[in-house]
Amino acid sequence: MLTSTDPHQNQILNSLAKCEFDRLAPNLELVTLALGQTVCESGAKPNYVYFPTSGIISILNVMENGASAEIAVVGNEGILGISVFMNGGSTPSRAVVQSAGSSYRIKANLLLNEFNLAGSLQRLLLRYTYALMTQMAQTAACNRHHTIDQQLCRWLLLSFDRLDGDTLLMTQELIANMLGVRREGVTEAACNLQSSGLIKYSRGKITILNRPKLEKRCCECYEVVKLEFDRLLN
Repeated sequence: MLTSTDPHQNQILNSLAKCEFDRLAPNLELVTLALGQTVCESGAKPNYVYFPTSGIISILNVMENGASAEIAVVGNEGILGISVFMNGGSTPSRAVVQSAGSSYRIKANLLLNEFNLAGSLQRLLLRYTYALMTQMAQTAACNRHHTIDQQLCRWLLLSFDRLDGDTLLMTQELIANMLGVRREGVTEAACNLQSSGLIKYSRGKITILNRPKLEKRCCECYEVVKLEFDRLLN
């Protein structure tokens, strides 16, 4: 059984050809992802690329007035730092740890060298980038057209897909910041889900009690994103 300290717990690293993984392995550094930690600031040029093995990193768009909204989440299915190999230089988004865990990281130039060899890593990262773009586009549409209840369902399902356990530590205020909505809206939505027996929420701990019903209550956005990740990465 793989643990969060095993690099193969990350699906990208686990899917690499052995020769490519063996070239990367000596340069992979295990780091801790602390809740609320800013992994990369908007406008900064990433020095590292991260391969989470547990925990979740939120990618946030930040406005001039300081307001922010989540546009994607990254867990053990992918990587943080696509601007490194997409020749983007700096990134316009902020990356913040949403759920504490572990990650392997590698210096950006070393990852780019391997990417430019045009092996399985390059193909995997390009497919992952396409899947991530789908998640971002669907999140934007969801935030515009669906209710806060539906947005919260989508957010919970995507988050729990990237967790090993059945409990997520997250305050309503942080959820509101992620979704870019008022805290009162999140409070009402969470109470609705809890009264329906779909989740349990207490003292910042969220547990899914009935996943099938939660998926039925969710809008189509969760399924669109999940199917695209499964199609491209599995």
